[in-house]
Parts: sequence; C-alpha cells; structure tokens
Amino acid sequence: MANKKPENMSFEESLSELDSLVNQLENGDLDLEDALKKFERGISLARSSQTKLTEAEQRVEILLKDDDTSELIPFDPESDI
Repeated sequence: MANKKPENMSFEESLSELDSLVNQLENGDLDLEDALKKFERGISLARSSQTKLTEAEQRVEILLKDDDTSELIPFDPESDI
C-alpha cells in the first residue's frame, strides 16, 4: 500500500494506520531504521489527526453558538481569530 500524505487521509484512515504502526512498534521485531521510519510516520499521522480534531471541535463550537447569524468559515489553524 502506498502511503498517502496524512493530510489527504480521513481521520478514520489515519487512526487505523496509526493503530497498526503502534502494534508493529510494540511488537519489537523491527530493525532500528524501520522502527524510526514507522515512528516518524506515526508522529505525522498523530499531528494530522490532532489538527482534524481541532477543526471539528471548532466547527461544533460555532454550530452550538446561540447566534444564528454566525457564518461558518473554513478553519485556519494559523489565524488569530
């Protein structure tokens, strides 16, 4: 399976792959170089998943506001809104 970029994966896909990587790393049968590559991939997946969770949390927060005139805008983690 070719590795997709974490930002192009769904949250569920990222979580599933991350779970698989953790199991492989915990098994301890990998050589150091493979373990480091899998660890690096896992960090990328975890960061991407956290970003997706933060975006979802912001969207839910906006939807639950009492103000019905609030405009939904795409989440930009770099903005200072």
